[in-house]
Formats: sequence, structure tokens, C-alpha cells
Amino acid sequence: MQPTRPRRNRMRGKHAPEKQAESPKPTKTRAKRPTPRSPSPYKGAPLDQLRQWFASKGWTPYAFQEEAWAAYARGDSGLIHVPTGAGKTYAAYIGPLADVAEHNQKGLQILYLTPLRAVSRDVEQALREPLMALDADLEVESRTGDTSSSVRQRQRERLPQVLITTPESLSLLLTQEQAAENFASLRAVIVDEWHELLASKRGTQVELALARLRHFAPGLRIWALSATLANLGEAARTIVGTDRKPTLVSADLQRPVDVETLLPEEVDTFPWAGHLGFSMLPRVADWLDPTQSTLLFTNTRSQAERWFEGLRFLRPEWEHLLALHHGSIDREERERVEGGLKDGSLRLVVCTSSLDLGVDFGPVERVIQIGSPKGIGRTLQRAGRSAHRPGATCRILFVPTHALELVEMAAARDAIARREVEPRTPLSKPLDVLAQHLVTCALGGGFTREALRDEVRTATSYASLTDEEFDQALTLVREGGPTLRAYPEFRRVVEVDGRFRVPDVRLARLHRLNIGTITSDASVQLRYWSGGTLGTVEESYVSRLKPGDTFLFAGRRLEFSRFKDMTAYVKPAKAKATQTPRWGGSRLPLSTSLASAMRRTLEAARQGDVTRDEVAAAWPILDAQARLSRIPGDRRCLAETCRTRDGYHLFLYPFEGRLVHEGMAALLALRLTRLQKATFSLSVNDYGLELLTSTPFPFDEALRPALFTREHLVEDILESVNLSELARRQFRDIARVAGLVMPGLPGARKSTRQVQASAALLYDVFVKYDPDNLLLRQARREVLEHQFEQGRLARTLERLEAHPVEVVHVHRPSPLGFPLVVERISASVSNESLLDRVQRLKERWSQADARPA
Repeated sequence: MQPTRPRRNRMRGKHAPEKQAESPKPTKTRAKRPTPRSPSPYKGAPLDQLRQWFASKGWTPYAFQEEAWAAYARGDSGLIHVPTGAGKTYAAYIGPLADVAEHNQKGLQILYLTPLRAVSRDVEQALREPLMALDADLEVESRTGDTSSSVRQRQRERLPQVLITTPESLSLLLTQEQAAENFASLRAVIVDEWHELLASKRGTQVELALARLRHFAPGLRIWALSATLANLGEAARTIVGTDRKPTLVSADLQRPVDVETLLPEEVDTFPWAGHLGFSMLPRVADWLDPTQSTLLFTNTRSQAERWFEGLRFLRPEWEHLLALHHGSIDREERERVEGGLKDGSLRLVVCTSSLDLGVDFGPVERVIQIGSPKGIGRTLQRAGRSAHRPGATCRILFVPTHALELVEMAAARDAIARREVEPRTPLSKPLDVLAQHLVTCALGGGFTREALRDEVRTATSYASLTDEEFDQALTLVREGGPTLRAYPEFRRVVEVDGRFRVPDVRLARLHRLNIGTITSDASVQLRYWSGGTLGTVEESYVSRLKPGDTFLFAGRRLEFSRFKDMTAYVKPAKAKATQTPRWGGSRLPLSTSLASAMRRTLEAARQGDVTRDEVAAAWPILDAQARLSRIPGDRRCLAETCRTRDGYHLFLYPFEGRLVHEGMAALLALRLTRLQKATFSLSVNDYGLELLTSTPFPFDEALRPALFTREHLVEDILESVNLSELARRQFRDIARVAGLVMPGLPGARKSTRQVQASAALLYDVFVKYDPDNLLLRQARREVLEHQFEQGRLARTLERLEAHPVEVVHVHRPSPLGFPLVVERISASVSNESLLDRVQRLKERWSQADARPA
């Protein structure tokens, strides 16, 4: 439980918001030992003093908080899972803080790990507040990429008792020669927003770091915090490691979620992605109330830029209340926006996932989601940003960007009511992360083979790691593998007297500069010619710009001038901006929970249930779908066949998300060509897939259960796609994480093209001379798991094989098929705009519909 600002009594009931809502403080904070002239008003043992401090704030601890403190006192580790705003931070922190105050020792005692460095400022303020109750001289500091060099230098000599940091900064601390000494005094680690890390390589990086910390401090207690997890047991086991049993602390504290959808005045029976988009802008502006603080979430940074510009144009009188926030904007500007939200000077902020996690903006009362959130956990997380108080109702407004998203939003409302949150599954022993960790440990005092191998196996994701796999990873960092041993730059780790270390100062510096598992195109800094930094965009975007091109960034109209030394120089644009930067990896696939809910929603509509507002608003589309074809059901998958001037079409609607459909389209195309020679063009979206061929094809005969068999699934996928090229692309990221390819030192950074060329060369060398290389195998596995969601694809095939496909012949693509046609033509080269081509299709097919049967 955390205090609100004294000047605004926002306390409701007996608890305060989870995170402190104040302006950011300096990185270093210190609570001095009380002097005789100002004695602490709190008496007794440290935990008693902290209870009195709670009482002085008008708070009564929840039962789950008492349970967490008792579990810590017993020496337990585990997971605290309660709704957002209920007090997870103090549930995890008060027990360790009382322990630290009682022993009053120097050195690092509590480590607080957060996935977002921006959150560290709020966390630091929250962790500093209870120190006033303790008769102890304790320091609370942050250590992130935003920490000044002077503070970092001081921390190399002496760490505070309480340190807030990120996974990447923790790994950097583990590279210090005195790492074992620095962390030997550690008593507790708190990992915030565990659901955000769990199913990613960052989560694996945290697992390995925690295994290292348990080695340095055998009595260490580790607690993870989360509000939106389904697989609690697995999540708890993963955070504590294989050598101990986790404790799960949870509470039946419900925060009601009030879901509303902003319905369009009319819908087009030819729906396609984005076509509603800006037509909803005036309605959103009318709905907004500048007296109520509101976050407007978008799924991409480009979309955030466009909606911010649109609102500013439509409501110029809101200029001083309106702001934009996303991860590519310069840190100072992000901090200004966060501060404005907290003090109430900014009331309307358009943002991305950069404000999803952790940061508490007490004044925020409402949340808007532009477009489908694509997942239930994400929806609950964003809804929880509003009214961030225990028991307070979360309010979220859905705004569709195309008409079929109305059905998604009705499905999301249903899934939220059922609390159908998606599980987060940890990765299985990614060896590129292990290779990076080996170099980290070699820098941080060195290691012996057997000891580190056994230590790594205590990380749940590496519990099944074989001796052979560990030795292959070790060989990789010692010499680059059997094919690269002649090149000194790949000899990063050297064995001296049975202990592995990094003797090369340059390689050590390179490793520290490139540590982490987040990979993307090289970032280019945006600067004004006159000075001043705006933020970063991807190099791949800047490389396509010509001098004089105008674009929107950070809410400003900019004109591109010059690109030099990985810096793009710009100036304010006088002309209207013609484009918005696009960042890679921004398409979110439909989650398992939302996909299942959408099939249920369509089944209900098929049976005539249009009682939900969103379904009623979408009924013109669903009615047209029913008249031309069928509304898809929950159990039987709908397939449509038709002939147009483009050729012979098969449309299939599994409703399993874009990634699954990409794999399925390639798989079905391969299996169909085994029945009859044909060449297929493929198109996919979250709802289904299209196969198009120029020659007649017996789709009716082919759509049998045997077509969807899971037998030889992997072999058929490998044959159906250009796995070599996909694995080559995946290998680039793996090679970066493993340290085989690095962007370089400051002042000599490699371009994205240079990094990609280096990775491609290594890939070709491994394929030719070391085909069993562990990183090649990982690249192929990641393509299957991440590119096509192999496990989910197998479950989808099982569903389609068990229930006959419902085949309907249509005279032109149905409302569900039309977006797939648009998806395909948008990828083709034409001197017509996409809008013009779509309009021609609509006119042609509308005329066909009007002809007598």
C-alpha cells in the first residue's frame, strides 16, 4: 500500500494506490538516521514500526499482504498474484525491508527488478516512503540505462541497500569482477510485472541471472509480482528455480471492468482493416472530456502519431492538455508527459504499450483502446491503468478501426467477464541467451565448467539442458565453434587454470555495450540541425527518405535533411506531413483466448443472438455474410469457394490468428498441390486465409479431414515454406544475442545492412561446414514456434480434422473474404492507390449483387 500526494486526498476505503503518483525524483535517495531532535514516532521491532506507519496513513493491510510478509519471514520464495492497484509492491517489499532494518548491514540487501526503466522512478519513490518509519540508515537508488555516469561510477564502488534495476542492467552488474562480493549480502529479489517477462528471452535472461544470484547468496528469497496470469503454478515455479518449492500468494480482490464500445453510425458491408479508423475520430473527440484524465492506447507507434495529430487538429483548444507518449520519443519528453499526467496538467495522452506497465498515474480515470487489443491480458492490463485503486472500477472504451473489430470487441467483453486470460509459457533453453550469459559470468569473476553447468540447470527453462548442449554453448564462446576457431574475435572466453575468463579488454567492452535480448533494426537518432534530440526511429525507415520528405514524429511535422553517422538531421516542416514512421514487429496476432471467444460470439450470432450492442452494430455485415454465404460457427470451420476474374479462390476461416494462418496457408497449399498441380497465391489475416490459383481446382474434393492431419506436420511445414530463408532471418537476431555479431563500439556503429551481411555470412558458413550447429537448430525451431506458432497450429488442425469443414460456393468474396482480397492486392505493385483499387472492387461486386439471380 502506498501513500497518495498529501495535497490531494484520493484515498477511498482503507487502501491507497499501488504506486506513488508524484513527479520524478533524483535517482539517488537517502533516508538519514533520525537525530535526537527529531525522533521516529514509530516504536518497536522494524515490522511493528512499519505496521504503525501503515496505520498512520489510514491503511489496514490486506490478508494477502500479511500472508506475504509471513511467507518471507519463513524463508519462502514465490509469486504474488493480485489485481492491479491492490498493493503488490508493499506485499513483497515490507517483509524484506523489516528484515534489512533489523540486521542493519551495509551492502546490497534488496534488489527490485522491473521490465521498464521508466517505471523505476515511481518504484523508487514508493520504496523510499516507508523508510521514515525505521531507525536505520538505508539508501534506495536506481540503476538503469537512464542513470547518470557519475551515479553508476559510485555504484561500482558501493551499492545501496535497496537497488531498482532492469534485466539488462542486472546482467551488466553481473559482469563486474567483484560481482560475487557485491551480491553476497543480497537477501531478497522482487521481480515486478513477471507476466511481461515470462514468455520472452528477457524472462530467460532473468532466470539465468537469478540462478547466478542464488549461487552468490544461497539464502536469497525471490518474489515475483503479477496481476494478469493464467498459469500461476508454472509462473511461480519458473521464478524460484528448480531447487525449491514456490509459495503462491493470491487474493480474491475483484476490480470490476466496465467495458464500453464506441459504435460507428454506420458500417460498410465491404469491411477492410483500417477503413473505419479516422472516421471515428470526431466521435472519440466528442466522447472525451478534458476534465477527466484519459489514456488513449494504440497498438503501434505510427497509429499513436496519427491519432495525436488528428486530435490536435480537431480540438486545437486542447493543445495544452494533450500529449503523446511512446518508446521512441526522447526520454526527457516522456518524463515531461509522465509528470504532467501525475500532477494533472496533462489530461489526454495518446500512447502505446510504453504506459502499459507499472507506472501509476493516480489522476487517470478512463482508458480508450483504439482498435482491437488482440488479447485479454493486454486489455485487463490497460483497463487497470484507470482508477488505479483497490476495488475501484476500471473503465475502458473500445474504438473499432474496422467493422469486423466490432465482433472482436463483443468477444473481448465476453472473455473478460469469464476471466479467460492467456497463459504465458516460458521458453525452453534458448542457447543464444545461454551463450551471452556464459560471457557475462566469465567477466564477472569467471567460472568453472561443472559449477556453472549445474547452476544453469537450476533455472527452470534450462532444467533439461544436456552436457552436450552446455559444451556446445561453451565452445561457441571459446572459439566460435569448429568453423570459426581460426578467427581471434570469436575467442571471447579463455580457460586459465580451469577457470574461464575474458582477457580481451575490447571484447569485454563490446559485450557490455551489447548485452540484452531485445533485437531490432538499428536505431537512428533524430536531431534538429539547430540542436536538440527528438528520439529514435529505425534505420530501415530513414534509409528510404529523400531530402525534403516530410513526416510526423513526436507530434511534430518534420522535414528530413540529411543522414550521417547513424543520425538523421531534420528541421521543422512548413509543408503538410506526408507520412508517419513505421516500426517493425508492430502487428499483434489474435490471442488464443480472444480467438476462442470470437468463435463463440459468431456462433451466437449464427443462432440469431444479436443482443450485444457490438453485434447489433455489426449486423449489416453479418447479415450480408449470412445471405451470401454463412456466418461461421464455433465447431465447424467455414470454407468458401468462388471464381472471379482473378482466378479460383478458396477462403478458410479458422479464426486462430495471423501467425497460425500463415503456417496453415503454406501447409495447405503444399498438400493441395500433391493432389493436383497448381500454383497458389496466399493471403492471411487474423480471421482466415485465402488460396488463389489461376486454373480450376477441385477444392470440394480436397477439403476432407485427411487434409488437416497432424501426421508429418513438421516435415510438411519444412517443405511448404522457404525455411532456409526464414531461418536465415531468424539467425540474425540469434547471432546478435549470442554475441557472434555486434553493432560495434560508440562512434563506429555498424549499419543494419552491415550487421545483416555479417549474420548472413555466418549462417552460410555454418550451413556448409557445421550443419548441426546449435544456433542453426535454434533458428529453425524458433521459426516453427514463433513464425507459425507450431503448437497452436497443431491444435487447430486437430480441431479441423475432428469436425467436417462447411463448404459454401459464393458468386463473389463474402464480407469475411473481402479483407483477405484487400490484403493480397495491397502487397502487389500498382500505380493506383490501394483506396482506388478497393473502391473499384466494391463497385464491381455491388453491381454483381444487384443483377437478378
